[in-house]
Formats: sequence, C-alpha cells, structure tokens
Amino acid sequence: MLPFVLRRLASGVVLVFVISVIAYTLLYLGGGDIARRILGQSATQETVDQKAAELGLDQPLFAQFWDWLTSALQGDLGRSWFTGQLVATGVSGRLAVTLSIVIGATLVSAIVAVVLGVLAARRGGWIDSVVQFVTVIGFAIPGFLIALYLVLIFAINLHWFKATGYIPFTTSPSGWVASVTLPIIALSFAAIAAVAQQVRGSVLDALSRDYVRTLRSRGLSMNRVVYKHVLRNAGGPALAILALQFIGLLGGAIIIERVFALPGLGQLTVEATSAGDIPIVMGIVIVTAIIVVVVNLLIDIAQAALNPKVRLS
Repeated sequence: MLPFVLRRLASGVVLVFVISVIAYTLLYLGGGDIARRILGQSATQETVDQKAAELGLDQPLFAQFWDWLTSALQGDLGRSWFTGQLVATGVSGRLAVTLSIVIGATLVSAIVAVVLGVLAARRGGWIDSVVQFVTVIGFAIPGFLIALYLVLIFAINLHWFKATGYIPFTTSPSGWVASVTLPIIALSFAAIAAVAQQVRGSVLDALSRDYVRTLRSRGLSMNRVVYKHVLRNAGGPALAILALQFIGLLGGAIIIERVFALPGLGQLTVEATSAGDIPIVMGIVIVTAIIVVVVNLLIDIAQAALNPKVRLS
C-alpha cells in the first residue's frame, strides 16, 4: 500500500506545480496595468512605475513566478496587493465556509445516492422509474434555480431558515447548521443524480454475477448480500464519480455562495480575479488544487482497500 500512496502523492505534487504554472501565466498575460488599478486613474505615471517596481511587476514572467514559488514553498503566499492582508489569513477565513457546504453536500450526495441507487436496482419497476425521473430532474435543473426556490419556500414563505448569511460553528452550532442547510441541499441535487445513476448501474451489474447466486444458495439474506458484498464491489466506480462530483461542487459553490450571500472562497475569487489581485488568486488556486489532490488520494486509498488490483495500476 505504501508504494501506491507514494506514487499517487508524487503525481499530486506534479499536478499542483503544473496548475500553478498555468494559472500564474494566465494571470500574468491578462493582468493589465495592475499598478494603475491599485493607485487609481489620478496617479502619475512615475508613481505607477514605482508601485510596479515595488510589487515586482516590472520583472519578466519567469522572475515573478520564481519569487512567488520560492516564497510559497516556505509557507508564505504573500499579501494582497489591494488590501495588504496576508493571503493565508484571507483564504483560510473563507475556506471554512466553502468546505462546510461542499463537504456537507458530498456527504448528503453519497448517502442519498446510495439509498436511491440500491433501491432502484433491487426493486425495479415503478420505483426504478421514479428514481430515474428524479435523477433526470437533478441533472436538468441548474443549482442556482434550485437555490432560489429553496429560499422562496423555506426562508421567505415558511420562515424555517434565513435567506442569506453565515454563522460560524464556533459562534453557534445550531445557527451554523441552519445557515448551511439550504446551500447544501441546493448544491447536492446534481451530485445525487450523477452518483445515484452510477450506483444503480454498478449494483445491477454486481447482482448479475455468479457469486451473488452462490451466496444466496448458501442461505444468506439478500440484504446481507447487497450491503456486505455487492456494495463493496460496486463501491469503486461510485467513489470515482463521487470524487469528480466533489471537484465539481467546489466550482458550483461559487454560484451558491452568491445566492445565499455566504462569505466563502467563491466571492473572494470573483473579487480578486476582477481586480487582478494575483497573490490572492494564486493562493486560492493552490489551496483548491491541494484539496483536490488530497481528496483524490483518499478516494484512491479507499478504492485500493476495496479492490487490491487498484494498487497495481
């Protein structure tokens, strides 16, 4: 197992480096006159040139990226060019909000999708048709539209939740649950649809295998066969699609955060990208890339535990 983990970890490090190179290059090419944006249109050209030299913007792309990379490897992601705030502080403060809804949506998606997928595969008939219809609806309706309807029904009409805002867990656990419930539900719909379809197909395939008939002939109940053996064999593909959904949820969280006015990474990303605040944007890119690498590594380890053949791939 250790060589397998080390291979995956090494590929993850290479991936983070490649992403950082591409992101920095794109930001450099599309940055424009950032010093002018910081100082305003009324600033003299001499002052703008001094600011550009202070930030290292007068240096070639390679020199700028090398300075940023050497600092990042030492744990220093720099400061915002516009506010002077430490990037690590600004990103970490928003990261908890985004991870709250993304991890919550992933867990909800996994649980609901397994229940729906197994139910559709085992029962078939009208139950399978209903599950298929629900998953199609989940694919078809955009997340922001679901979010708007949730706000209209549960916040405005029923007054069960607040329409906007975020309460940290440390301030009030119950308030935190109330503030993330609707965003998690809105973010989960598409992921539930994708994972449920995968679970359904994998369970149907597993139920047709000879070992299921053998286990049933030995007197094992269908529930035990399904939940102890079938799901273990069907878990690999489901975990793979769940990992892809987690990455997609990170991107989808940007829109959901805007709808519910959550102070997460999505709002910070939009603001920093619009302003050309390269240190902030790069901090978000690297943190997001590391999260994706860690999640994929955990999924790979889980798949290797379920199927030892994966370790040899």
